[in-house]
Amino acid sequence: MADRDDGRFLDAVPDSVALLRSRAIPSLFEALETQSEGTVAVDRDARVVWINAKYARMLGISDPAEAIGREVEEIIPHSQMRQVLATGQPILLDLMLFGTQRLVVTRFPLTDDAGAVIGAVGFVLYDSLHRLKPLLAELSRLEAELAATKRRLDEGRQPRYTLQSYVGDSPVCLEVKRKARVAARTDAPILLLGETGTGKELIAQAIHGLSARSGRCFVGVNVAAIPETLLEAEFFGAVPGAYTGLDRRGREGRFKTADGGTLFLDEIGDMPLGLQAKLLRALQEQEIEPLGSDRPVKVDVRVIAATNVDLERRIRDGRFRSDLYYRLNVLPIRLPALAEMAGGLEAIAESILQEIAARTGQPLRGLTPEAVEALGRHRWPGNVRELRNVLERTCLLTDNRRLTAADLHEALPDSGEAEPAGALPIPAPVPVRAEQPPPPLPGYDEAFDEFERALLGRALAGSGGRATEAARALGISRAAFYKKLARLGMRAGR
Repeated sequence: MADRDDGRFLDAVPDSVALLRSRAIPSLFEALETQSEGTVAVDRDARVVWINAKYARMLGISDPAEAIGREVEEIIPHSQMRQVLATGQPILLDLMLFGTQRLVVTRFPLTDDAGAVIGAVGFVLYDSLHRLKPLLAELSRLEAELAATKRRLDEGRQPRYTLQSYVGDSPVCLEVKRKARVAARTDAPILLLGETGTGKELIAQAIHGLSARSGRCFVGVNVAAIPETLLEAEFFGAVPGAYTGLDRRGREGRFKTADGGTLFLDEIGDMPLGLQAKLLRALQEQEIEPLGSDRPVKVDVRVIAATNVDLERRIRDGRFRSDLYYRLNVLPIRLPALAEMAGGLEAIAESILQEIAARTGQPLRGLTPEAVEALGRHRWPGNVRELRNVLERTCLLTDNRRLTAADLHEALPDSGEAEPAGALPIPAPVPVRAEQPPPPLPGYDEAFDEFERALLGRALAGSGGRATEAARALGISRAAFYKKLARLGMRAGR
């Protein structure tokens, strides 16, 4: 009996389905048309064949007949009806921009008995789907926050300095400015050479600001401050889940962030050899390969690199690729140390004092001739960064409007000496017999390591073993400070 009932049911299914289709589909269309905010239908060429009066009024058309025969994009600029015609696939739920309003829409293809697409129909469902309103409000809020965040990031990536910020009118300073203007007229890689604190990032920002890329991002990154394990992802990005521990959403990478603008690579001499090969490819091919991806991504980035080490020596030591060096060294610009600026020291000091007054709200200070003379006797191994530190500390310790040599004494205890702060003491000459050869000089690397060891030790002692304060006193990042400690086999107290 059950089998016979099942058979009768199955026999009746085709007739029931046909009846359902014949009655339900027109009913559904009528319900959507009645409940929706607007309805439009187009033919296979995306020309309007029907539009209801409600939608026509929304679009600013007084008579629906005026829309008939026109391409749908003429009356609905952001319409996706042509996409539905091309793919034959519906777009069941979508957001369409209409002026400042976002409308919830749905679109269906219309087919003939053979299944060929002969047109499409679209409905505006915004007022009918009340439950979507909280979602749309949340979407609008998130979009506003995203736009505000992007504006802040873009503002933060605009250069803060111009060529006028590079104070100095000595011949060496004027030559730096001349070369910077030449560099701004080209997209060739630039290599900035100079001791720490000589203003390499300032000049990089000035070049970007004078170039045709000035309206795009300036992205700066200190190579020595990023852990080696994260450098590749930091520079070239990573696809989601590229390796354990990475954000599942992936990472864009500094090259992609700087696309169309300038990427400033500080302390390029500390870049690992393996990463140098990928950087060379990015410079030559103008494309990067994110970590975990096998598809190169095109980028348009102008690279400015900077270093305070002798790259040619590192090439000889096998620590830097010669091909990358020649690629970066297209237009080298050497920035002079503070001691090489001759009479320009006073102008730089006065500029720093103006900056301190503007930033802190303190009265503007000046320098007595004796104070200028005291500053001139110092060799400034930290250059402008060290000079700024000394002047700022002095301004905190005295209320005098004109700083004297005595005011500088506490901040610059060796102001009367020509020896650089932190330099190793020079031992007195040891008398030797004429027949004995002089003792051999230590190698450059060994002597430099001893100098750095003494300098870092003095900084740690002055900060009570606190690495963060010691790094700040030396004008370097905490990561770079720890890296130097590890290389020299030293440890911070805490």
